Amino acid sequence: MMKLYYSPGSCALASHIALLDAGAPHEAVRVSFKDEEQKKPDYIKINPKARVPSLVTDNGILTETPAILAYIAQTHPDKKLAPLNDAFGFAEVQAFNSYLCATVHVAHAHGRRGTRWADDEGAIAAMKRKVPQTMADCFALIEQTMIKGPWVTGDSYTICDPYLYTMSTWLKGDEVDIAKFPRVNAHFAAMNERPSVREALRVQA
Repeated sequence: MMKLYYSPGSCALASHIALLDAGAPHEAVRVSFKDEEQKKPDYIKINPKARVPSLVTDNGILTETPAILAYIAQTHPDKKLAPLNDAFGFAEVQAFNSYLCATVHVAHAHGRRGTRWADDEGAIAAMKRKVPQTMADCFALIEQTMIKGPWVTGDSYTICDPYLYTMSTWLKGDEVDIAKFPRVNAHFAAMNERPSVREALRVQA
């Protein structure tokens, strides 16, 4: 059985939803960031990056959300969580998830993890003030050029969808009104109706 390490409110929610979508036997293990459990020796042995998610598999440990999502899709091909037989289509899925990981998540983190990039209090405060604009810009690009609808890639639900949903849950805290992005908002509402999403949120509450 796989083991997913997560912290509530983190990007690990995407992997948790995908595991449930796949019907994959797993154990969800909470890591308390409040108690800095991610920095303790037992967890560092699992993930030296001191972050979540971490997915323990029979083949080893995976970190980084795009990699974990791809692994779940590839190990459960019958669930059709990615266009595995279409090289270009799968690359598009990876491109979207890479954008969320490398750009959107970083924009969000500037508001809460500014000390990763600066020590000066003024610089940290400036990064925090910028978050509503940068997150809104990211989601405007997603709204206008990336969502094909009703799901990210069109008619087929994929591993892009739980990842976008997870990022969308951060908008309110980043002072961005999701209603300004009708397609993202409709996607968010549709995701909230999925049993996998409801179960992941229940476990992580």
